[in-house]
Amino acid sequence: MKSKQPEVWLRGPLDDVPALLQPVAHALLQAREEIAELMNGFPEQQLWTKPANLASPAFHLQHLTGVLDRLFTYIRQDELSEQQLNYLAAEGNANANGITVAGLVQSFSNQIDLALEQIKTQDPQTLIEFRGVGRAQLPSTVIGLYTHAAEHTMRHLGQLLVTVGVLKHEA
Repeated sequence: MKSKQPEVWLRGPLDDVPALLQPVAHALLQAREEIAELMNGFPEQQLWTKPANLASPAFHLQHLTGVLDRLFTYIRQDELSEQQLNYLAAEGNANANGITVAGLVQSFSNQIDLALEQIKTQDPQTLIEFRGVGRAQLPSTVIGLYTHAAEHTMRHLGQLLVTVGVLKHEA
């Protein structure tokens, strides 16, 4: 059932979120709501299906969670942990055991909670500071990383919407 509320960005400012990061927080919360609704009742047996050899719903959900974790790590100027690197290597592994629709949706939701907590503590004065990204330490800024987190999340949400729509239509 479609929510009767306006989209998150039309519900007003979020408490404790710096003004310049409101759009990022709104996008992440919107994605969480849409993914929860989209994946509600999605059949487990289609989780790894790749229509037209595109990415599976499971991959998108894993990737959304993992990228947010990694981008927010770079914002903090921390190095990726062994656990994060292992998660990255396992994204899209259809042979992994114990992966469920509910578990993937919950993991994404939990990652949004962590992201929002970090956003709330971000000093707006540091948004133009440079950060290194990835092993090559490619240059970005804090605001660039936050913006990419929002746009990347929405891009994969769009891909997930299409993939799930196709799979539901084919069923």
